[in-house]
Amino acid sequence: MTEAVAFVPGHVTGFFSAHQDDDPTKAGSRGAGVALADGVTVRLEPGDGVELNGEACDLEAVDRVLEALRSTARVVVETDLPLSAGFGVSGAAALGTALTANAVFDHGLSENELVTVAHGAEVQAETGLGDVVAQARGGFPVRLEPGAPAHGAMDGIPATRDVEYLTLGELSTADVLAGDTAELNEAGRRALSALVAEPTLETFMHVSRRFAREADLLTPEVQAVIEDVSGAGGEASMAMLGETVFALDAGLSDAGYDAERCSVSLAGAHLQ
Repeated sequence: MTEAVAFVPGHVTGFFSAHQDDDPTKAGSRGAGVALADGVTVRLEPGDGVELNGEACDLEAVDRVLEALRSTARVVVETDLPLSAGFGVSGAAALGTALTANAVFDHGLSENELVTVAHGAEVQAETGLGDVVAQARGGFPVRLEPGAPAHGAMDGIPATRDVEYLTLGELSTADVLAGDTAELNEAGRRALSALVAEPTLETFMHVSRRFAREADLLTPEVQAVIEDVSGAGGEASMAMLGETVFALDAGLSDAGYDAERCSVSLAGAHLQ
């Protein structure tokens, strides 16, 4: 058995609406976000088990990918991104596992087929609904229709900017999606309609802030940071789903925060 390495960008969602289905490849979300050059490296090597940043861990989405591909291997996941904070690390690990397993075991699957495997695995693991398809595309992906490539539809905002982010805590994706999502979904539909009508970064940031407020997801701490960035002349919003603020360019730094900064990943997920 040889080894393979893949890079998958982090992904921050600005707004979304959740769409459940008994078929995990049809389930997913509509919405929009940004793929980050700060991401996740996945290495497949002989053995078994999953390692995250040097420690053994359980990542159900990764296990489901290996099961779907009938592959046995050790998966080593490394990232500097905060965990459980809205950066799509679970989806990235699943997609990276699919890409590397396909290369190592010569499964002969296409990119869309591998994205479908990873997307279905993450949906079943209840760790995300739209990160995988967005991470595969890169840039500022817009999810027009939910689901894996055979069912969903994607577009994007034709732009590139630096992005800053600041994490204040964790949120559980499963807990949020397990509650009443009617208001959240309606807010997401309004946001997507506005962005499709005017697909610019300014519109994306504006409707993302409005979505966070209308969906009642803003915490006082996140709201305070967003207001500080706005007061300094910047654009910021909340990452879905995590207690994280993201801003364009130096928005957080200009407001006095010690934030991480990176470029947008235009290439999306790929083997290295």
